[in-house]
Amino acid sequence: MELSSFSIHRRIQIVILTLLTAAFLLRFLTANLPLTAVTTLAAIVVILFHLRSRPYPVYLINYSCFQPPPDRKCTFDLANDFLLRDGRFMTPEPVTFMQNIYSKSGLGNDTYGPPFMFEENQTPSLKSALQEAEEGIFSAVDSLLAKTKISPEEIDVVIVTCGSFSPSPSISSLIVNKYNMKPDVKTYNLSGMGCSSGVLTIDMAYRILRGGGRKIKNALVVITESITLNWYEGEERSMLVTNCIFRVGCAVAMITNNPSRRSTAKMELTHSLRTHHGADDSAYRAAFQEEDNKGITGVSLTKDLIRVAGVNLRQHIKILAPRVLPLSELVRYVYSVVSTAMPGGELKPLAPDFTTAFDHICVHTGGKAVIEQVGRVLKFGDSVTEPARMTLNRFGNTSSSLVFYELAYFEAKNRVKKGDKMWMIAFGTGFKVGSLVWKWVLDPEPESDNPWNDSIHNYPLKVW
Repeated sequence: MELSSFSIHRRIQIVILTLLTAAFLLRFLTANLPLTAVTTLAAIVVILFHLRSRPYPVYLINYSCFQPPPDRKCTFDLANDFLLRDGRFMTPEPVTFMQNIYSKSGLGNDTYGPPFMFEENQTPSLKSALQEAEEGIFSAVDSLLAKTKISPEEIDVVIVTCGSFSPSPSISSLIVNKYNMKPDVKTYNLSGMGCSSGVLTIDMAYRILRGGGRKIKNALVVITESITLNWYEGEERSMLVTNCIFRVGCAVAMITNNPSRRSTAKMELTHSLRTHHGADDSAYRAAFQEEDNKGITGVSLTKDLIRVAGVNLRQHIKILAPRVLPLSELVRYVYSVVSTAMPGGELKPLAPDFTTAFDHICVHTGGKAVIEQVGRVLKFGDSVTEPARMTLNRFGNTSSSLVFYELAYFEAKNRVKKGDKMWMIAFGTGFKVGSLVWKWVLDPEPESDNPWNDSIHNYPLKVW
C-alpha cells in the first residue's frame, strides 16, 4: 500500500502550483517591499505549507490481549481426551499423528482452547464460534477503553481482522452495536489474510490516519481468529497440524494521529512495510484452505511452508533493510549483495544484522519450525528469539494476534524503555510478510491486564 507513482506526481504538481501561486500573490501584495522581505515571506509560506502537508505521526496509545479464564486451559491430557472421545476419528492414525506433533510443538500446558472443547457435546458450531469471538473481543475492548480513557463516541475508525469467521452482520457491526458508536464511524472487515493480518491491519490504520486529516483521530484495531470453525476432523495430515498448534487469542489496539495523545502513548509507528509474494505458485499454496478427498474443509500447511517463509523473508528484508539499517551495516550488506553478483563471489549474501537497528524484535510465533527458520535466515541468537519461543509455549499460535502477546512479554519482563526501537514481523497466507517498526515514546508501566502477569516468573524456560 505504498503511494503510487501517480499519487507522488500529483503531490509534486500540487506543491509546485501552490508555491507558484504563493510567489505570485506575494509579489502582487508586496510590490513596494524590498526583495529580502518578499523572500522571507515566501520562505514562511513554504515552511507553513510543509508543516501542513506532511503526514501526521501515528501512535499506539495502548493495547490489550485477551486472557481466557483458567478453566479453559488446553493441557496435553485434556487435548488427548478430547481427541479420543466418542470415536471422533474413524482410525487411530490421525490421533497418533497429532499426539506426536503436539509433543514436539513447543506448546506448554497453559494455552487456551475454544469454548466448544469444554461443552458437553464438544461440537464446533456457529453459536460457539460467536461465543469465542464475543468473549475475546468484548473483554479486550473493555480493558482497552478503560486504560486509554477513550469513549466509544471518540472512535472514528474500526478495523477488524478475523481470518476465517465472517458472520452477518459483520464483527465490526457487532462492536458498533455493543458500544453504541456514532453513526459516521468508518468500519472495515478483513479476512483470509492469515497470521500476518494483525500487522497488516495496524498498517492499514497507519495509512488511514496519516492521510485522513484531523477529523479522523482514533482507530480501534481488533485482531482475532476463530479456532472453533477451523477445527478439522478429517484424516489429511497436512490439515491436522492446525489442530495441534492454534489456540484462542485476541488483541485490540488504539491507534491515533492526535498529537495531544503523544504524552500518554506507548509507541510511535515510524515505518511500515508489507510485501505480497502470491505471484509464485508455491508461495500462494504454502498454506491453503480447501476440502480433503472426503469433502471435509481444512487448512493445509504444506511441507514447503518453511522454505517459502525463508525465501520470502529474504525478499522482504531486501526492501526493509535500506530503510532501517544504520549506514555502517547497510554498507556491509550492500557490499555482500554486490559481491554475490560478481563472478567468483559468495554463494549467498550475508544476512543484515538487524540487531544493529533494533533494540527488540517480535519474531513471528507461527510454530517452532517457523521461529527456528527466522533465526537461521537472520542469524538471530537464542536471546533474540526467546520472546517468540516463550510466547508459543505459553499461548500457542494465536494467529493474527500473536505479536501482541509477544509484545506483552517484553513489558512483563521490564525490557523496554523510552527511546527503544522495536521490530514486529509476521507471515500470512497468500503469501504475505508484514513489518512494523516502533519507537517507544514512554517508559512502560506495569498493567493489571497484561496476560503474562500470572506466569512471567516461570519464564524463560531453560528447555524448550
